[in-house]
Amino acid sequence: MSTFKAPKGTYDLLPPDSAKYLAVREAIAAPLRGSGYGYIETPGFESVELFARGVGESTDIVTKEMYAFETKGGDRLALRPEGTASVLRAALEANLYKAGNLPVKLWYSGSYYRYERPQKGRYRHFSQVGAEAIGAEDPALDAELIILADQAYRSLGLRNFRILLNSLGDKECRPVYREALQTFLRGLDLDEDTLRRAEINPLRVLDDKRESVQKQLTGAPLLRDYLCDACKAYHEEVRELVTAAGVVFEDDPKLVRGLDYYTRTTFEFVHDGLGSQSAVGGGGRYDGLSEMIGGPALPSVGWALGVDRTVLALEAEGVELELPATTSVFAVPLGDEARRVLFAKVTELRKNGVAADFAYGGKGLKAAMKAANRSGARYALILGERDIEQGVVQLKDLESGEQSAVGMNEIVAELESALG
Repeated sequence: MSTFKAPKGTYDLLPPDSAKYLAVREAIAAPLRGSGYGYIETPGFESVELFARGVGESTDIVTKEMYAFETKGGDRLALRPEGTASVLRAALEANLYKAGNLPVKLWYSGSYYRYERPQKGRYRHFSQVGAEAIGAEDPALDAELIILADQAYRSLGLRNFRILLNSLGDKECRPVYREALQTFLRGLDLDEDTLRRAEINPLRVLDDKRESVQKQLTGAPLLRDYLCDACKAYHEEVRELVTAAGVVFEDDPKLVRGLDYYTRTTFEFVHDGLGSQSAVGGGGRYDGLSEMIGGPALPSVGWALGVDRTVLALEAEGVELELPATTSVFAVPLGDEARRVLFAKVTELRKNGVAADFAYGGKGLKAAMKAANRSGARYALILGERDIEQGVVQLKDLESGEQSAVGMNEIVAELESALG
């Protein structure tokens, strides 16, 4: 037995459960690929400063949760805690926005890292699929992303999730609200760290999950009451477009999200079957992020959906995904000559798109048939010396138990027909 274990707060994806995660990733990505989003992949680590500027120096992610380290060359790097800042950095570095076809629409999938107290649904290593539309300020773009996420979840069979929607205003109206909120917070009985956070970014306090803080926030000023006319009109159009698409959402005036870069539209997908870790995904508009990290003004919007939590949500609803069989045909050779002939036939089946496996290790018939049943294959191909002489192979239906001899040169066509 190995003396090594996965680090605390992480997990290994192993068959057969790993097939669920692959199916979830594919389902989330499918609507994006059909809507003009191209795939992007960024490094697993970036400059600490990228996240400090983009995510926000006052956020828990940067101050408490980021895995930061110094290289031998003296560079300060961090394992990526989220995807948006990295994707925007890559788009700026490659000058994708200069091609003239805005918005630049990108999707990504990968692992992210945050130092948190591990519990079910919250890990130190987690998987997300995300989408970003860079370089356009358009309510239809915000609505599109909300609709595509809803479409992805429903294609998986999820039903008991809710979409929370809010507007965080912009640089015109948020400062007025910020001042009103700070004045309110200064009158509360808060600890020093929370008061310090209130001075840097008071919206962070609204996102505080502690009950002792939330009780005191009753009666706090709401941003929706401070929105300028432009932000009100923008938000109303987002709401109308999402509603017209048949997507149900809930207005949540207290929704903030945990990152500093959000402006205007912000949304969250929650599932009430997951306990305290109810958020399965979320996102919003981040019109000023490009300038924060040294780029030009590029209004943008995006989201990230948690693969881990989506799998937990499916389990909470009892949804069984229809997963493709990893093996449809299992080949069982009896003897050295049968091994050579049948291995060639398995290779031919694979070339024709039939998922096939082989009884490796010189197993006897009994052990090989046990392996065939464990593989999940529908059919077994059994070949012995007498079969070789007759030019046939035995085809056994592992569900019904029926077995028949099929010509060696006909078996590929026979299986393609049987498997549809």
